[in-house]
Amino acid sequence: MDINNLLSVFVQRLRMQRYSDASIRNYKSAVDNFLRVASKKYQKPEELDGDRIEKYVFWLIETKNISASYQRMVVASIDKFYRLVLNIQLPIKHLYPTRKEHHLPEYLNKEEVKRLINSTDNLKHKCILEMLYSGGLRLSELLNIQLSDVDSNDMIIHIRMAKGKKDRKVMLSEVLLIDLRLYFTQYRPERFLFEGQNKEQYSGKSVQNVVRQAAQKAGIKKQVTPHTLRHSFATHLLESGVDIRYIQELLGHKSVKTTEIYTHIVDISKSSIKSPLDLM
Repeated sequence: MDINNLLSVFVQRLRMQRYSDASIRNYKSAVDNFLRVASKKYQKPEELDGDRIEKYVFWLIETKNISASYQRMVVASIDKFYRLVLNIQLPIKHLYPTRKEHHLPEYLNKEEVKRLINSTDNLKHKCILEMLYSGGLRLSELLNIQLSDVDSNDMIIHIRMAKGKKDRKVMLSEVLLIDLRLYFTQYRPERFLFEGQNKEQYSGKSVQNVVRQAAQKAGIKKQVTPHTLRHSFATHLLESGVDIRYIQELLGHKSVKTTEIYTHIVDISKSSIKSPLDLM
């Protein structure tokens, strides 16, 4: 089984269908793992039917304790691989999990966000933290912002080709703009707003490290990621009374139901209902 060649064809066809780089990486990794396990018993992926793929997915659940969302991604990846590369339609729809896991998003309160941002003396790192929080950006959106996307006249940031291949606009914070002007004078980025060595696009790993190290310095015990700041952005807007439909647009959510998860956080944290223990 020539796994590398099969993966190369798979990636090429995913690119033809305009999947994002992040999606392609995830699909390729899932199929790579699948093919390497399958190659130990079979010569060709065509020899694997739905029953054998079901056993593989069940093995992942039992031995790797994968989440429902990861299971969904694995099944979708294998399904796409067979359709795009082998022109085979597999009977594996039943392998998609039907029950969704519901987890309230982890977020920081306003004081924690302030401590996080103030924990770093590095101007670039400070601007990264401020932009993630002030605009509720996804990591990939932050990395793809170019200098021309920051509009200080209308005080907006253009988010180009975000999730779902859609553009949107978010507000440009006045506090952030002051720091961005200082940052630009010091670092002189050429194309992307945040660039690494040799003026190449800043890496996602670097941003994740910036956020993690800032949280450690700020003494925040929660697990903080770039997405935590996006959750914090949405939660704090709801707390301040912003209509959920506006927040949906700012986050780039296709459905307001996705945004409504933040109402559960606000309802509990701002509720005047007291525990019965406090009433004794």
